[in-house]
This record gives sequence, structure tokens and C-alpha cells, in this order.
Amino acid sequence: MAPSDHRRPYKRPAISDQQRRRDHSLLRQAQNRLDAQQRARCLASSILSLENPETDSVPDLDSTTGQEQSEVPPKEFDVRQASKLRGVEARRWFARQLMLPEWMIDVPDRLSRDWYVFARPAGKRCFVVSSNGATVSRLRNGSILHRFPSALPSGSRSRDASGTSQSYSIMDCIFHEPDQTYYVIDILCWRGYSLYDCSAEFRFFWLNSKLAESGACGPPSQYHRYRFSLIPVYNCDHNGLSAAYMGAVPYVKDGLLFYNKEAKYQTGNTPLALVWKDENCSQYVIDTDNQGNIPIQQQEHKISIDCLSKERDKMRSIYLPNSDILSLYIWNANRMKWVVLELQDDGKLNTSDDPPVAFGCLDSDFVHKSGLHSGNLLRFSIGDNGLSFMEERLDKADLCYIGKSNRARAFADSYSKIVFQHMVRHSPLKMDDFLSSITSSDDQENQLNDIEMTG
Repeated sequence: MAPSDHRRPYKRPAISDQQRRRDHSLLRQAQNRLDAQQRARCLASSILSLENPETDSVPDLDSTTGQEQSEVPPKEFDVRQASKLRGVEARRWFARQLMLPEWMIDVPDRLSRDWYVFARPAGKRCFVVSSNGATVSRLRNGSILHRFPSALPSGSRSRDASGTSQSYSIMDCIFHEPDQTYYVIDILCWRGYSLYDCSAEFRFFWLNSKLAESGACGPPSQYHRYRFSLIPVYNCDHNGLSAAYMGAVPYVKDGLLFYNKEAKYQTGNTPLALVWKDENCSQYVIDTDNQGNIPIQQQEHKISIDCLSKERDKMRSIYLPNSDILSLYIWNANRMKWVVLELQDDGKLNTSDDPPVAFGCLDSDFVHKSGLHSGNLLRFSIGDNGLSFMEERLDKADLCYIGKSNRARAFADSYSKIVFQHMVRHSPLKMDDFLSSITSSDDQENQLNDIEMTG
């Protein structure tokens, strides 16, 4: 809970193990080196090779059968086979290739020394690949956003036309509709040189030096349809944080992104990249529908959800209150929070995390009567009892089934997103918490320096 006085302490009560997972992720990436060159080559080839327009129409992900869902490739799917995928499989594969930031639910240690911060543009997250005289952008669900000529290396027929098939570049971008600009937030590969295993510090340096040289930041032309732009990246000290938060930018802000300087480009959710929002730097702090409206549910549903008490210690998951069956109802629409969870074979409802977090379990009779199948993405609301925490993890969740999720959606919500949205409504992480944390860290460092000098 937030303190009653106006001055908030930098150390909030822990409601997650996000810091422990950040430390573990740094250790794991140092131990596990992927075949980054092969991964980059496969991604570039796959983005450019899926030409069938039928695969670019949005499929009904929720109407597929259980057998079809089981054929969706797992996360460990060999990337060399990706170019053979079509339809649902292709979309889910592409969605797994982006590095997805966790939502910030606590302030990282050593924020001012180990992290960058920048203002995230509002828009469509996508991959951009240039190769063999063409440039293609694909959204995180795999569908093509644009196919166009660009000034990127091998990005149009007028530039580098004699380049080999190995000359490809891959960038992680956000397409900003108002000014028709691709804002580049990260780089995966440049002229065939993979940067997957490089630190964020090196990737940002490389991006700033190479993109401007390419001419891609210039105005649109016949052979360069869309402009690319760099985003100012700051050290996350007092000055940098204030610049990212309050500084003027040519795009609409949608929160702040924090990157650990040592973070490699890790596909999927990672605690080494974090997103945070408040009403001063984002139009949509609270989840909205695809029209930008806060969701309103007029119909009332009732459903029983089984408690996962038998696997409480084994799963370290999120559990419902003590009774085995909990009847749940939709409440006041203005207070409603939606979450999307993935249905499993045994009825469990999981997040998109690796490993996933189970929120509950649907009764098998309800699953059968509703025509639901394993792999379906289902939408739930969080009731008046909300979420409660114990020992740095979520202990109870009050859920109500609404229906199937949007058919274009690829994955369930992450645990950190659900908790962040809960915090926004009850005890939000504020800018004062960041500034207090930085001040405290700086004071401790100065004290250590003073001790070393006197010693």
C-alpha cells in the first residue's frame, strides 16, 4: 500500500520476484550463447519469403480445433524451418521473435548505473527487414504491414542491387501513423552481421552510427517511401530520466522503455527490458480496446473456476481463495480490468511467461459445453476482490470469464502486465519512486567513495 504522507519512499513493499528474475536472466544469457547468425538469417528469410496473400489475412485463432492448436510449433521450434510455416503457425512464430519488455512492477537495483531509458513512440510494433532490393515490415502477429523500397542496405532496387543474399538488415521498430515514420528502438542485424549476442549498450551505439550513414533517416522519395528515425536514449540518472519523461519528441509518447545495458536481444518476455506508463507520458495507462475505449461489459456472466490448491507448492502460481470453487461475477464496468489467459489441456489458465503462471482452472464440463479447446485465448475480468500478494508473489485472484479474445491476438497476457494494471488502479509506481531510488543509490555510492578515500 502507498504511504499516507506526501513523500513516497523509494523502497516499496515487494510484490514480485522481478529483481531476482533480472539477475537470473543476466546470468543465463552469459551462459547460453545462441547461433545468432543463423537466427538472424532465418528471420530475414522468413519475413521476406511468406508471399501468399492468404497467409496475411487475419485467421480466426479461436475457431481452430484442439488438434490444429497442438500443431502450433513450441518455443523451441527450429528456426531453420520457419520459412515453411503458414497461417496461424507463421503468425505465432513471428510473435515469438520480438524481445518483449516486462511491465515494471518494482524499481530495479542500480537504476542510474545499469539502465537506459527512452520515451516509447505510440504505434505498431514490427520487424523491418531489407534484403535483395526490397524492404518488408511485419507486425508482431506476423501479418505484413508494408512492402516498400527504402534507403536501408539492400532495401531497394536502386541501392546495393549487386549485394549478395547474405546482405540483409533487421530492425525492431514502431511505426508511428501520424508522421508515417518508422522509429527504430533496436537492431538485430546489419548487412548480415548479427547483433543478437551483443549488449544493448553496443547495439544502441551501432544503431546510431550506422542508420544515419545509410540515408534512411532522410525524407521520403521514390526509392525511400518511409522515413526512419532514431530515438534519443539516455542514461537513467536524474537528468536522463527527466529528459525522457518530460522532454519534447516528434512523436506521441506511449510510456517509457528501460533497457539494461548488458541485455542481449532475447526473444520473448524478458525482465531486462521494462515498460512503464503514467498519465503524463501515455494516453492509455489503463488497458483499452482497439478503439481506445476503456472496456465496458454490460452482460453479466457467472462461472465456477477450480482452485489449484493441490499444486500450490509445486507450481508457485497464482491461486484463488481458500474454497475449491469460487463463483465470480462482473462488477461495475468503470472498474473492470480485462486479462487474457491461455487454456491448457488440463483446463489450467496460463500467462504467456516462460515458465507460465497459472491463474486458475476451468471446469471440464464448462470447457466442453462452451466448445473451447486447448490453446484458446480467453478473456477474464478481475473482480472486486482483485489480486492479493504474499511473500513476493500473487496469492489470490478474483476472476470472471467473459469470452474468447480477439481472433488476431497471438498470445496471452504476461504476469507483469496483469500486475502492473492492478497497481495502476490501486498503488501505482510513480516517477517519484524512480527519482528517490536514484538519489538513494547515488548517496550510498558517495558514502562508499568517502570511506575509501578516508581509509
